[in-house]
Amino acid sequence: MSTEQSTETGAQGGSGIYAGAVRWLENLSETAFAYLLLIPAMLVLLVISLWPLASTFEMSLHADSITGAAQLGEFVGLRNYVALLTGQLDTVALPQPFFDPSAPFQSALIVTIIFTIVAVFFETLIGFGQALVLDQDFRGRRWVRVAIIIPWAVPIVIQGMIFFLMFQPGIGFGVDVVTALGGSGTPLVNSAEALPIVILADVWKTTAFMALLILAGLQSVDRSLYDVAKVAGATKWQQFRMITFPLILPTVLVAMLFRTISSMRIYGLIETASSCTTVPSLSCLVVTTFSTRRYGTAAAVAFVTAAIIAVVVSIYIVRYWQGSQGVA
Repeated sequence: MSTEQSTETGAQGGSGIYAGAVRWLENLSETAFAYLLLIPAMLVLLVISLWPLASTFEMSLHADSITGAAQLGEFVGLRNYVALLTGQLDTVALPQPFFDPSAPFQSALIVTIIFTIVAVFFETLIGFGQALVLDQDFRGRRWVRVAIIIPWAVPIVIQGMIFFLMFQPGIGFGVDVVTALGGSGTPLVNSAEALPIVILADVWKTTAFMALLILAGLQSVDRSLYDVAKVAGATKWQQFRMITFPLILPTVLVAMLFRTISSMRIYGLIETASSCTTVPSLSCLVVTTFSTRRYGTAAAVAFVTAAIIAVVVSIYIVRYWQGSQGVA
């Protein structure tokens, strides 16, 4: 008898817990329920992201192997970071300086910042213009969209080789353009001239990405708002400033976030179009340092690069949240 009672009590308790869980789920808002469903995927992504980051940080706390063997040296704590940020590694372990204002086009951090700012600016500006054109209703719009996407479909290696041949002396017409502008006859081996070429190559390819994302934001805008604005006598510029731009600003910020992260990790395009020696980025510095088996130094550079990207992402997220709140 006692066994049956305990079984019934357990069933009632179990059903009570189940019923309570169901009621709790039913009372959740749509936003909270969506976040709840995302938790498993977010946990998996968190583990996948944090484990390599933690492993890199642990590696950065060791000195480079003195013998050059494929192993870590002794534990040195934050010495690699101190030496890196104070410039003490520039002539010892790094093929190019991490930061050197006296040689900006040879400093990995400065080159990466210049590349990111200039490339993302022009990609956003040109992509915005393309999206505004493609948002209009005109004959042949579908074919124009296809033409814009073509550069984005080109693999990075092919993209780099196109611009390498374009600015190769004796082969490409780009050398004549550079020479006419006062440059040298070998622009791809000159850091100050090769960096704009790499930026041009990146803008040529990834502007389509920006245009498509911004176009998606434009097409989500309620068209009735423009009808009301026309009735009120608003000009095209006023419609853009008061309706279009505020409503698609979150989309633009997301697109810029993706491109900023990708630009700060630039490597393949530089290596194929010019070389990491001529245009040293942070990713180039990590790869070239790691290839010389200086694992501690390479890990320190990689972790600092990840930290810089995290700061930039945080700024974008805060700005995106502010823009979303303003629109709401």
